[in-house]
Amino acid sequence: MVASAFVGMVALSFIIFVIFMLAGSYQLDEEKLMMNRSSVLVDTEGNVITNLYMENREFVSITEIPEYVQQGFVAMEDSRFYEHQGIDFRAIGRALYRDLLAGAKVEGGSTITQQLAKNLFLSNEKAWLRKTNEVLIAMNLERRYSKEEILEMYLNQIYFGHGAYGIEAASQLYFNKPAKELTVNEGASLVAVVNAPSTFSPLNEVEKNKERRDLVLKVMAQQGYLSSEEASSYQDAPVETDHQEYVLDEALFTYIDMVMDEASERYNISNNELLTGGYRIVSPIDLAFQHETYRALNDERFYPEGSKDAQGAMMFMDVNTGGVLAAQGGKEYVRRGLNRLNVNRSPASTFKPLAVYAPALESGMYHPYSTLKDELLLYEDETEDGYTPRNATGEYSGEMTLYDSLVQSANAPAVWLLNEMGVSDSVRQLRKFGLQVPDRQLSLALGGLYEGVTPYEMTKSYRPFAHEGQLIEPHFIKDIYDSNGKRVGGANLVETEVMSEQTAWSMTRMLEQVMKEGTGATGVQTTSPIAGKTGTQGYPNVAGAVRDAWFVGYTPEVVGSVWMGYDTTTDDQYFTGGSQHPTRLFQAMVDELPASNQGTAFVKPEGVKDLEPPIAMQEINNFEASYSLGGNGLLSVYLEWDAFEDDRMEFNVYEVQDDERKRVASNLTESSYSEGRYNPFSIPSYQIVAYDPVTEVEGSESEILKPSFEFSFSLTP
Repeated sequence: MVASAFVGMVALSFIIFVIFMLAGSYQLDEEKLMMNRSSVLVDTEGNVITNLYMENREFVSITEIPEYVQQGFVAMEDSRFYEHQGIDFRAIGRALYRDLLAGAKVEGGSTITQQLAKNLFLSNEKAWLRKTNEVLIAMNLERRYSKEEILEMYLNQIYFGHGAYGIEAASQLYFNKPAKELTVNEGASLVAVVNAPSTFSPLNEVEKNKERRDLVLKVMAQQGYLSSEEASSYQDAPVETDHQEYVLDEALFTYIDMVMDEASERYNISNNELLTGGYRIVSPIDLAFQHETYRALNDERFYPEGSKDAQGAMMFMDVNTGGVLAAQGGKEYVRRGLNRLNVNRSPASTFKPLAVYAPALESGMYHPYSTLKDELLLYEDETEDGYTPRNATGEYSGEMTLYDSLVQSANAPAVWLLNEMGVSDSVRQLRKFGLQVPDRQLSLALGGLYEGVTPYEMTKSYRPFAHEGQLIEPHFIKDIYDSNGKRVGGANLVETEVMSEQTAWSMTRMLEQVMKEGTGATGVQTTSPIAGKTGTQGYPNVAGAVRDAWFVGYTPEVVGSVWMGYDTTTDDQYFTGGSQHPTRLFQAMVDELPASNQGTAFVKPEGVKDLEPPIAMQEINNFEASYSLGGNGLLSVYLEWDAFEDDRMEFNVYEVQDDERKRVASNLTESSYSEGRYNPFSIPSYQIVAYDPVTEVEGSESEILKPSFEFSFSLTP
């Protein structure tokens, strides 16, 4: 009977044990065992830019933690760590005995494994059930992991104060060195901190930390990890720290946010996962340039009087790779706040190259010197009054070349060209640029959009002008690796042809001229040539007020955009300057570019025809016409006039008779013409007309002259 009862008790105990073990095993969450780990953002050279984290923790292998540091933690926190199986009954009994004697809780009996179980899986609630769970989880941890693995997890998990989690972050914080370089004394100081980080901080409580540190050294000697002499020598040394306070770098806020957005959108890595997953993110950022853009955007000198408090945004991208070198989403930018690089704005005239001129050249029906109408015209549209685009100058020349209309940013010829070309052609080209706009009205030509576009989109869309007609997706993440060093994603460097190299090069040549003699000419000399377009969107309620001021442009190596204005424009709050302000800011940033992003000149692609400069039309002067007797009974008519300074100019010759004009010679390159005639009584009048072979149009006309007789003869032996 007794034997039977004993067997029953053993069986029941075994069943309870199995249930407990299964319960503890069930509560082991592998994700929690991974712990929150800091991700690190580095540049392409491997230099650390910043850490991204919820808890400042950088996981480090147990092999990189000096043995004497490990021994210090074991000596103070769990002297029988290598002997027990997760629960130290001897320590529990000793703690219970001392608590009973003191009448209060004065000593804990938790092992390192129990502390790990509590910190990773349980709340701080004081309850028997929590303590039971702690024991069960600790036992299962011991069954599943080696002592070295448990100690590694523990040392990477514990909190060391001042926002540092894990021994690597603590070592960097307090001593400005990796954990593998910690000395015995420094390791002992960190052991001292763990018991009460605020009480024993080596930064704020130096004396208390030294007292606790010396105790750690004494216990290490008692347990045979140090000799008494070694411990005494170490105790004589003062506590010395090299505090590396982590200061938030506001200049990086926009870039970090866009890295996080890109990780989520392209690689399906949530913000929470990025901040806790220990990723290594390689970014194309240029840190020095990022800081320059931050300083400049907040510099009042770049803003007009009356708008010093206006907002701004800018972005610069490597032309060749699409890597974003610098990005600023606003003055006094707040993390996860309003990023103005992603806010839709009216692009104004910066949209003309994308919506009008590039599509026109790409159609093959127009070239840079095609003649456009520059008149005040009324177009029918969805409004009752129609649409009448006006030039900012209030002047209209009647005709203007495409080249001049772009350089001078004339509105009337741009709208006329869009109307002739067709809005549908423009929309198709805009889609190729990656711009999805719902607008179908003629004001599209001037950037008058219902929804607008963002500085990010404008930077991306101008890249084909700078790089042989090829579009590329901007990227803030070049490569991203998980905590195990496995590459989980990277930038897609695929280029898409959106227009011909010829169109891109012609646009570059014209946009260069915008900066030399057009609306972008500020008189500022820069280290690199710039091609680009200005844009000013007015605010109609107040005369002279501006809602959006833009510059979008590029150098041989970098493409970027700058926007200025207010988040909300009102009758009392509006931008008081024009596009010259973002243009000057862009120019200043070009001079701050690193040497690797400086270019001396735009390089024409092979096989592409260069854009000839326009021919200056002159008046035809000193036109003379005569005829004389020639051989074989013929009359010789001879015409002569002054040559033009530009030897590319050609001439057409017309006969004029009875108010009818007939062309008798074309594309003459010399300033003279002769022909023979049989009938002296039917000699017509003549007129010379200048012809521009670049624009393929006729220009100035001479007076109409009737040749006069000129007597001449020659004696033939």
